[in-house]
Amino acid sequence: MKKDLIKLTEIGMLRLGVVTPELRVADVAFNVEQIRLAIADGVAKGCRLLVFPELCITAYSCADLFFQPLLLEQARKGVDELTRFTAEQRMSIVVGAPVEHGGRLFNCAFFISCGSIVGVVPKTYLPNTQEFYEERWFSSSAELASGVLDWQGEAVAFGCDLLFGAEDLPGCVVGIEICEDAWVANPPSGEMAVAGATVLLNLSASPETLGKESYRRALVQAQSARCLAAYAYASAGPGESSTDLIFSGHSLIAENGQILSETERFQFASQVAVADVDIERLRNERIKNNSFADSGGDGSFRRLPFRVNEEPVAQLQRPVPATPFVPVAEAERAERCREIFALQTTGLAKRLLHTRCHQAVIGVSGGLDSTLALLVLVKAFDKLGYDHSGIVAVTMPGFGTTRRTRSNAERLAELLGVSLRVIPIHDAVHQHFADIGHDENLHDVTYENAQARERTQVLMDVANQVGGLVVGTGDLSELALGWCTYNADHMSMYGVNGGVPKTLVRYMVSWCAESTFCGETSAILADICATPVSPELLPPDEHGEIRQVTEDHIGPYLLHDFFLYNVVRLQFAPRKILVLASQAFAGQYDRAQILHWLKTFYRRFFSQQFKRSCLPDGPKVGSVVLSPRGDWRMPSDASPALWLQELEAIEEQGTRSKEKG
Repeated sequence: MKKDLIKLTEIGMLRLGVVTPELRVADVAFNVEQIRLAIADGVAKGCRLLVFPELCITAYSCADLFFQPLLLEQARKGVDELTRFTAEQRMSIVVGAPVEHGGRLFNCAFFISCGSIVGVVPKTYLPNTQEFYEERWFSSSAELASGVLDWQGEAVAFGCDLLFGAEDLPGCVVGIEICEDAWVANPPSGEMAVAGATVLLNLSASPETLGKESYRRALVQAQSARCLAAYAYASAGPGESSTDLIFSGHSLIAENGQILSETERFQFASQVAVADVDIERLRNERIKNNSFADSGGDGSFRRLPFRVNEEPVAQLQRPVPATPFVPVAEAERAERCREIFALQTTGLAKRLLHTRCHQAVIGVSGGLDSTLALLVLVKAFDKLGYDHSGIVAVTMPGFGTTRRTRSNAERLAELLGVSLRVIPIHDAVHQHFADIGHDENLHDVTYENAQARERTQVLMDVANQVGGLVVGTGDLSELALGWCTYNADHMSMYGVNGGVPKTLVRYMVSWCAESTFCGETSAILADICATPVSPELLPPDEHGEIRQVTEDHIGPYLLHDFFLYNVVRLQFAPRKILVLASQAFAGQYDRAQILHWLKTFYRRFFSQQFKRSCLPDGPKVGSVVLSPRGDWRMPSDASPALWLQELEAIEEQGTRSKEKG
């Protein structure tokens, strides 16, 4: 079946490339030809904007040859040749070349698009210490006498006050700085970002020295994060002169603190690093960040138009993690778990101190959530020096409880040294059914919720008995989907898991088994991780195994956590989430399955807000939290129609395409 092509501009993205071209010092014809080849390669890769290094048309290391009129004239002709080539390729590029203007020589970046020089940006900060002698040859943009450059009889915008706005991609505004500009205390890109630039380009020829690679990477990451922008850094390669210095060709693309793509160092052949930068995400981040808007800027930039001229692509060129809450790298994942565990235990310890409680009550089921909450509770007691006997772990067997989960819950409590109470709820719920006149053979929502509410009543009353507080166990994913019973497991005196999504809960328990506990305790934790997620409210099957598997009813938590992150954290629309999910879960879930569960997510997320509007206190541990006192405020009666209509339109479009095919 033919794969649907992706129109990047429809989902707010730009395919951007940074190039380290093969070059020869002062050989303009050779350099221009290599740039042409790199442009053709970029076009083949779907790039719509390519960035080249500082002074790449002549090479950066020409030294006093920059005073040679012949070199300057050839550089001018090289710029014209590349300009004509961009018309053939319908492409935008930014290249570096020297420019003579007003009796001075400037180190410049040319923004060229589809056969026209849109604008020329001169370098502002000229390094003149240690190995650098730029003031010997060039003047700073501060010494410009005019904001217009006469180029072959045409007036071209000239200055460091230029921004370039894409007419066919809303929010795509390009700002340019050159090498040293990024290394000063107050880089020009900061002002550009505040003025609206979402894509910051740096044409560089920074020589390589010991340790500079990691410093450069950190600098690019930090500037992209500080500016809430994409930052593309194109660096000169080893074809530059090696008289005293070595150039590595380390080019990078970062977005809001994350490296998306980079080239390999010390390669003589041309290299192109490509990434799809998410303009929409950057705009969303800025809208949410009042501090960014308040950070100043005099708005004195001139904005010049260009066109992206998008060509649809087959696949995204950016990492789309299937588990945005769970790092793929094992070391990073372990560190994430360690940090979250510390946040949870510290929050709970503070609440215990404040309430002067040396006792706490928790319901344990042998499932993931209650297990994690119990482990947090134990470590909080350790932090405070309290005896584990002050923890009352209550297991409450009901109609759906299986031998496996009950055994794990009871044995884990024993191994942890907490006080265990086994309180079956069968008789109490039978009596309740009789009181309200409910048929016990009708396994409906009343049948299920009666058990959940009975358990919460038991926990609250036991807490009164011992003078303790009830620790809640529900996680972030359950809150997003409303997969909790109102005024039952939905309620507690302090909820420690409310900021931890289900996909991460499993890793948290697994991490505890591997790094914090040992022996039989670790074995039980491993078995709990292998147990299907279930509320165990319906009777087991004929083999005594769990019959009610949560994900069979509401869909895979793997998908729902992906949806949650993209809806709440990134504010993406359904159409874009579908594109991202189709790439992240390729080979695991098809487009129809993703579409089905995405509709389920929106329906449940909107309809269950009333439960989130009255959540108990609990610690925020990540960038997504649904507490009404924190990051998420939403009307309980908001309509999901707008979002569901977009998904239905996509579904109808897919049906029509199949019929035509």
